[in-house]
Amino acid sequence: MSLNNFLPDRPLNIALLGATGAVGKELLQLLEDRSFPINELRLLASERSAGKFQSFHGSQIKVEAVDSEKFEGLDLVFASAGGSVSKKWKERINNSGALLIDNSSAFRMDPDVPLIVPEVNPGKAFTHKGLIANPNCTTILLTVVLKPLSSLIPIERVVVSTYQSASGAGAQAMQELQDLTQEVLNGKKPKSSVLPYSLAFNLFLHNSPLDLNSYCEEEMKMVNETRKIMDCPDLSLTATCVRVPVLRAHSEALNIQFEKPFPIEVARELLLNAPGVELIEDFQKNRFPMPTDVAGKDSIAVGRIRQDISHPNCLELWLCGDQIRKGAALNAIQIAELLITRP
Repeated sequence: MSLNNFLPDRPLNIALLGATGAVGKELLQLLEDRSFPINELRLLASERSAGKFQSFHGSQIKVEAVDSEKFEGLDLVFASAGGSVSKKWKERINNSGALLIDNSSAFRMDPDVPLIVPEVNPGKAFTHKGLIANPNCTTILLTVVLKPLSSLIPIERVVVSTYQSASGAGAQAMQELQDLTQEVLNGKKPKSSVLPYSLAFNLFLHNSPLDLNSYCEEEMKMVNETRKIMDCPDLSLTATCVRVPVLRAHSEALNIQFEKPFPIEVARELLLNAPGVELIEDFQKNRFPMPTDVAGKDSIAVGRIRQDISHPNCLELWLCGDQIRKGAALNAIQIAELLITRP
């Protein structure tokens, strides 16, 4: 690691681990779009994906099968190949001297691993010991919106319901939604093989494993990760997560209870000026954020900010954000950008 846990102030040697997945492809595109300083780029994946080519700055880069030698000489590895893969290669990556920014859930709740959303807790990134965890997609969207509000009036409780797109389950789930939708339109009965049930003209409660408390893994990720990122270990938060037939971009309905009443116009002004947030709100036309507003975009759209008629200290609002982009790839790159020293 370089001094003070910054990344070197020079073009970096980088690898994308899981380069052919939905998040890996988005990482590649964002590295190009944001002119990230790269000297060498290695695209790593399983044996099954090795040999494919992906475009970067007009050149074709061959995807290589990951092995221990592929991490030599690297400064930075973005991993988006799942928790088991990240666990397998973590020590090898760190022993090579590279920083690992991991998109899986493998290390998020490790007390020695910073869990970072740059708009929320950027300073924590500089405490890393060779590994930084990228939070769950729904948690990233949630905390970016909670942060500017909690900075003015402390939050006592959050109730969140999510409407999660197929992109959260990967590229195969997105393709399956398109295929099964066409099957329904053709009068056939859809049969899902990627997700447990067909999403075509359907929705179901999130398919992650249920805990003993009857909350699913996805819901508990939101609870535990939000507490860690916002440094509020006792924050009261409850979540209900739902899969919906949308290709990409998640939505969330929030009910936020503060220590005292929060003027709506003040909340609106804070969110309007918050980094990474845009306001989409037209009460006259009943027009508020939709997944199509944010698909392929960096910002999280917020709207329908209103007083909860059941509690004087509660506000309600609606948000939409691209799961693959800000909910995964973009957040990881923003973490790396934090750590690059500039003259």
